Amino acid sequence: MNTLFISDLHLHPAQPAAVQAFYDFLSQRARGARALYILGDFFDAWIGDDDDEPLGHEVAAQLRALADSGVSIYLMPGNRDFVLGHVFAERAGATLLADPTVIDLYGRTTVLLHGDSLCTRDQPYMALRAQLRSPEWQAQALAQPLPVRRALAEQLRSKSKTMNSSKPEDIMDVTPEAVIELLQANNASLMIHGHTHRPQRHPLTVDGAAAERIVLGDWHDNAWCLVANKDSLTLEHWPITHNA
Repeated sequence: MNTLFISDLHLHPAQPAAVQAFYDFLSQRARGARALYILGDFFDAWIGDDDDEPLGHEVAAQLRALADSGVSIYLMPGNRDFVLGHVFAERAGATLLADPTVIDLYGRTTVLLHGDSLCTRDQPYMALRAQLRSPEWQAQALAQPLPVRRALAEQLRSKSKTMNSSKPEDIMDVTPEAVIELLQANNASLMIHGHTHRPQRHPLTVDGAAAERIVLGDWHDNAWCLVANKDSLTLEHWPITHNA
């Protein structure tokens, strides 16, 4: 049986092709899997588990159907959906994961994370991340009415685009030293993350031993999935059909 890893779907009502591609993935490729891990930025924005927009409820129902078929589902918030919580996870039949989380992947100690915490050279973003992840800020934000939270989400998305437009590309990628330090801290030989939208497999050497960092891709033009089993790791992708 396979264990599947995906991230950065950025599901949004304005992107129906990605939404449909995800539903097709659940009904086809994910059926019969051992487990499905979703490593952040599942939604393009998330204003709280009490959101009354239809998409969140539809996605939860789709995940619940997969969970009811016997597939274990694990969900990690990202930088776009950082207030994704236990209420949504329970509705979807999923287990909410901390960032980072360490698992045993077929005998290999593996660190799972969204990936934005590794971008330590981007100091303005790291400062913003610390603010948005603080329990105090989140409690204040979630106490606001839904329309206020929707406006706040749009402001944060706009701010992110403005900040990123003027940054060098290397600053928005992970810091190599941060990768090594996290692997060492967890005595791990494998890391899986998303966030950077730069799907690739990166061989590493940690304390003289072979290791690897695998970056998942975003679901824009292609869908990406890491397929793991006891014999292999395969980073797969296939096109997303966008109707004219």
